[in-house]
Amino acid sequence: MFIKIFKKIDRTFAKIEEWSLFITVIVALCTAMANVILRKVTNDLSLYWSDEVVRKVIYFSTYIGCVAAIRNRSLIRIDALPQMLPILRRPLTLFSHIAVLLFSIVMIYLGSQMTYMMYMDKYARTATLQIPEYFFYAVLPIMGVMMFFRTLIVMREDWTGIKDITGDK
Repeated sequence: MFIKIFKKIDRTFAKIEEWSLFITVIVALCTAMANVILRKVTNDLSLYWSDEVVRKVIYFSTYIGCVAAIRNRSLIRIDALPQMLPILRRPLTLFSHIAVLLFSIVMIYLGSQMTYMMYMDKYARTATLQIPEYFFYAVLPIMGVMMFFRTLIVMREDWTGIKDITGDK
């Protein structure tokens, strides 16, 4: 039963990660290109808000990219010591997973508090587009929840020897 739930969570998170990163990076790329083209062609016309869009996309892609890094096993971890002493591989991997779980809990807690604080501040808006800042702070607890579940899935894979949640070896 838990395997089916993990499968569903894994597939859902993968689609959310891939499509949200794809869409936001395309928006940033098109915005930045349009701004550069307008500046070069017209000499005085530019999109005053393009820098803000690119900054927010970098912010978003950094945090959602952390979740994708867990799925791809690309997150920073202790790597040299297990190669020199293979007996330490499992304990250090467990330590790494526990550290990520604790980090994700902190992100959920602090991110929720910061999101609520920005929600309550009616003047907390982006400088040029006037978008409420709590939209961007909401990425933190969402990322924390996704990291938590993704780490549990990876932990299960590590301890059972099954390399993906579908049951294939």
